[in-house]
Amino acid sequence: MSTIRRSEFDGAVRAGILSAQQADRLAAFLAGPGAAAAADEQPRFSFVHVLYYLGGMIAIGAMSLFMTLGWNALGGWGGFVTAVLYAMLALSLTHWFLERKQLEIPAGITATLAVVTVPLAIFAAQMALGYWSDTKAYRDYHVFIDWRWLMMEFGTLAVGVVLLWRYRFPFMLMPIAVTLWYMSMDLVPFLLGQEHVYDWEIRKFISAYFGLAMTLVAFWVDLRSRFSRDYAFWLYLFGVLTFWGGLSLMNSGSELGKLAYCGINVLMILIGAALQRRVFAVFGGLGVAGYLGYLSYKVFKDSLIFPLALSLLGLAIIGLGVLWQRREAQWSARLRGFLPAPLRELIEARALR
Repeated sequence: MSTIRRSEFDGAVRAGILSAQQADRLAAFLAGPGAAAAADEQPRFSFVHVLYYLGGMIAIGAMSLFMTLGWNALGGWGGFVTAVLYAMLALSLTHWFLERKQLEIPAGITATLAVVTVPLAIFAAQMALGYWSDTKAYRDYHVFIDWRWLMMEFGTLAVGVVLLWRYRFPFMLMPIAVTLWYMSMDLVPFLLGQEHVYDWEIRKFISAYFGLAMTLVAFWVDLRSRFSRDYAFWLYLFGVLTFWGGLSLMNSGSELGKLAYCGINVLMILIGAALQRRVFAVFGGLGVAGYLGYLSYKVFKDSLIFPLALSLLGLAIIGLGVLWQRREAQWSARLRGFLPAPLRELIEARALR
């Protein structure tokens, strides 16, 4: 019997054969012993889960993006103590949700909230020590580039990794990934001086290489967690965003360079398909569309042949898709035979989700 993929369960749901809950439980049962009991705690687009994440994101936003200058009225040490108490409350709720209610999703959200308070606590402590003026708003941390944020970022990473090791909730990687993204921007003035904060050429290169490094770390995490929860999602998201953003803003300088850019984006689409990671396909698709738009508006703006050739290319790709669908099992098995065992297991495990 051939392996049943998660996409086939989703198709049965759309056809009305199974309910979403039945599909989750059946997929969890086939995934391994004892997994069906955890199916209800798998994140999905249900009303309860939407409420969980909506409430969590509002609370997280209140302690980050939506923080006002009124916080400074607490003073440096007052703000520090308040942030620490807030983190302790979040961790207490995490423990309560886990031990008393066995609810992993709200526990993961409150544990993430504890990580989000770390830069706020460090900022308040720095203000108490005279590092920041009383008029400096904390939400500038999420708006402006400044190498002085690095201490807050390193502190967030350290505490985030410790709490992630303790609780093992994938959502906790969200503030860690965001912090790494911020760090990729704040490193430029730290390494090269404040005068280079608006040196966009340097920033593009650092962003691209930093994003590539973050994506490779996400891939390593993906391999390590291929039989468990998805810990790599947020690292992939911000790693690809950072890499693709830096790459897309670079000046290629030649048609060959622009073609290479298109090739990288095509490769991203293929990687996304292989790893079952839509983030690669989304940004890769945007890159390919951008390159084709450049060709149509700049290189072949008066050409009649270009749109016809492009249409034929699109139809040829559709034909390749039809051919692949007919022989997918045979070709996929043959291609996976050339891959290392951990990567093959990762691809097979993701296909079941």
